Amino acid sequence: MTVTLADVAARAQVSPATVSRVLNGNYPVATATRERVLRAVDELDYVLNGPASALAAATSDLVGILVNDIADPFFGIMASAIQSEIRGPGGRAGGERLAVVCNTGGSPERELTYLTLLQRQRAAAVVLTGGAVEDCAHKEAVGAKLSKLAAAGTRVVLCGRPPAPEAIALTFDNRGGAQRLTEHLIGLGHRRLGYVAGPEERTTTRHRLEGHRAALAAAGIEDDPRLTVHGGYDRRAGYEATLELLRREPSLTAVVAANDTVALGACAALRAFGLRIPEDVSVVGFDDLPFAIDAVPALTTVRLPLAEAGARAGRIAMGREEPPPGGIAMVPGELMVRGSTGAPRD
Repeated sequence: MTVTLADVAARAQVSPATVSRVLNGNYPVATATRERVLRAVDELDYVLNGPASALAAATSDLVGILVNDIADPFFGIMASAIQSEIRGPGGRAGGERLAVVCNTGGSPERELTYLTLLQRQRAAAVVLTGGAVEDCAHKEAVGAKLSKLAAAGTRVVLCGRPPAPEAIALTFDNRGGAQRLTEHLIGLGHRRLGYVAGPEERTTTRHRLEGHRAALAAAGIEDDPRLTVHGGYDRRAGYEATLELLRREPSLTAVVAANDTVALGACAALRAFGLRIPEDVSVVGFDDLPFAIDAVPALTTVRLPLAEAGARAGRIAMGREEPPPGGIAMVPGELMVRGSTGAPRD
């Protein structure tokens, strides 16, 4: 049964005119009233009518691309590649699609808000990039939003994100890539490895840490919980976490970083401690972002085909490429061995 403006008004105990003012944002409304109306909209999953052109068709010309941080090259590369494939048959106003990049800042609430807004606008497609939040309630809420989008005719594609119902998923092999990185270090002779992990609530963090631990277990090396420090996916987090690792275990011979940006911070911390890379401590990253090969020394990492995966997600979203069998494809990474790793001194 379709939820109407009147239903929202009844739930919020206001007039339909007040609901309209809140949703259109064209008239001052008391904060408490506004919050009550927005809560009713969310509880009833009310979808505001979009432009007339969208109402005339099952979907509009809008394509939403959700990213955690557009300033992060990991997301910027994927978003750019997705957008390059979002095009119509040609010409100005000739079937072109409007790509809207939605920057969530890593906020679960913003992610849900953007999905609701895209649902209201009857988006032709939605592409969600990067890892998901490890929270059952949020996972259920996102699943419900994706189901409603798909039921309304919106194509939903996940790029670098674990599979979800009603969506096509191109999933990065974070476990396998992380395992190969740690195996590489163990093969060089390292036994005292510190791990700078990403945020604990992210699936990418868990999967990469699982791969690291699998390599340790296979080599019979104890997984010392003191040698794992969690932080953000940024350079400063890598710097601070590495200093903490060195405080806990000064004899570390290798640092495994959650991604390449974190690895840069780790390298800076090691140099601040007077340690050389890789003569004293080896460092590895993950993703093979453009700056990784230009780091000094060049960074050993796992290359994820971010541009290729993004372009494929865009083509699938536009219906110009068939989805993978079963709607899920595992995208492997490639180990890139460079100058930041070497055998330990002892």
